[in-house]
Amino acid sequence: MWWPCGWEAVGVAYQPSPSIAGPSLPPLSRPQLAEARRVRAVELFEGGVSNADIARAVGVCAESVRRWRRMWEQSGASALRRRAATGRPPKLDDTQVETVRAALEQGAQAHGFEADLWTLERVGAVVTRATGVVLSRASV
Repeated sequence: MWWPCGWEAVGVAYQPSPSIAGPSLPPLSRPQLAEARRVRAVELFEGGVSNADIARAVGVCAESVRRWRRMWEQSGASALRRRAATGRPPKLDDTQVETVRAALEQGAQAHGFEADLWTLERVGAVVTRATGVVLSRASV
């Protein structure tokens, strides 16, 4: 079982040091940031740095570093790389999402609704009109 530890356990977003992200790079997504931490940990493993020092350097708990080290020792650095998402593919592709976004930016009244208020049902109706894809209320 995985238990959150480090900064995430207390609800604080970790801010990478310049050695991880670099000062001129755009902000990293959460999965990219997690991978950057693991890649930096591998560099430090190879440098002989202790687990406790690595945990402090990348902003995670020592247990995460121990788990990463075991994976690295068993399968190498590639075991710590981010993997492609699994599960059901999205119902809308990137082009359709942009089409819906543009339609929603026009406002609800532009789509025939009485008030300029978006509800899940109204957004779902616009998604269906714009793309032909019917989404459940939960998916909207």
